[in-house]
Amino acid sequence: MASHPIYQFYAELDEYRPKIWRRFQVTDDVTVARLGYIIQVLFEMTASHLMAIEVPERENFRNYMRNNHPNTAHKYMVYDSKDDGIARYEIPSADLEPFEDPHRNVRVADATQTRLCRAVSEPHDKLNFNYDFGDNWWVSLTLEKVFEDKNLPSGELPRVLDGAGFGIVEDVGGTNGLEDLAKAFKKKKGAEYKQFSEWLGVEDFDMAAFDLEDINFRLKKIPRIYKQCYEDRLSPTQRSIDLIERKYLRKKLQRDRDQLNVTHC
Repeated sequence: MASHPIYQFYAELDEYRPKIWRRFQVTDDVTVARLGYIIQVLFEMTASHLMAIEVPERENFRNYMRNNHPNTAHKYMVYDSKDDGIARYEIPSADLEPFEDPHRNVRVADATQTRLCRAVSEPHDKLNFNYDFGDNWWVSLTLEKVFEDKNLPSGELPRVLDGAGFGIVEDVGGTNGLEDLAKAFKKKKGAEYKQFSEWLGVEDFDMAAFDLEDINFRLKKIPRIYKQCYEDRLSPTQRSIDLIERKYLRKKLQRDRDQLNVTHC
């Protein structure tokens, strides 16, 4: 049974329309790093690049005061401070230069050693997930509610409740590139379509695709693989790669076709 409080998040890919979003639940005791792996699965990221999660602590505190103590919030000087007060959670690596931002007050912390409940705890708290610092994908998250459910088996979490849109495409060039890709596959003709089609090895690509059952299946298996990649520095096995690339769907399609042929014989 779920013995820890459950966090329900709303997550949305920044700067892309139509919206690509997810509503999902995790227990509050997962690490911030594991939350990052879960977000990657939800938005079709493949642990191929660096990631970080930023928590606007000062902004979250201001929002908490506005929502819960509107009559006394003005007594707290920090409430009106212009200081950013951002906690940035990263996975430590000796190969990386220490993160610095001369324009913001950012405190860097270890994502693998911080429990989610220490990073955010109140409904309306915000987080920002950053993936692939070249393409610079950002996912904005809001903690919608915190609750307990003693009847929910712990093995059911994490789970996604709803959503829309496919997710990102690795190395496409960020949101602008993703928009170009979507337009090309919608037209299904021209030089850009041919280029994207040959690059991905497909003739059709549906950016509106969202399979709730499949994503929940992947949430139970893939975050563990991503942990091995980021924290244990292990290369994924071929079996793991096949899982990430959804080879199981091709096998299922072939089984269905074989069964159909047998039925018609």
